[in-house]
Amino acid sequence: MFLGEYHHTIDEKNRLIIPAKLRKELGNKFIVTRGIEKCLFAYSEKDFERIVQKLETIPFTKKDAREFMRFFLSGATVVEFDKQGRINITSPLVSYADITKDCVIIGAGERIEIWSNDSWNKFINSANDSMSDIAENLFNDIPYI
Repeated sequence: MFLGEYHHTIDEKNRLIIPAKLRKELGNKFIVTRGIEKCLFAYSEKDFERIVQKLETIPFTKKDAREFMRFFLSGATVVEFDKQGRINITSPLVSYADITKDCVIIGAGERIEIWSNDSWNKFINSANDSMSDIAENLFNDIPYI
């Protein structure tokens, strides 16, 4: 499980250091793709394959299914670590997430997310105001949380 928040910079060649704590679980090769809310999602190959298998069970006759698959899979790319623990993120993905220099890498359970620093700060600031309501709605019927 991926956990934590890490602040890094992306260089002019779109190379980004992934924290050592996250590298082992990702594996040597993993997938980076468009995420929701203008960030990037990164999955181990195994987890990505599992998600694709689930997506393939949705009938292609549903417009939402086709559109989501296009969005999610067209940006997906296999990346590998270099000797310094960096990955190279494609220009379309960097552009999609508005990453210019400072970015935030977070552990989000089954995946990591890569955010521009500005987008992450906006998300945190807006989420702070509504987090108690969100928690109540999600966990209202679950005992012991």
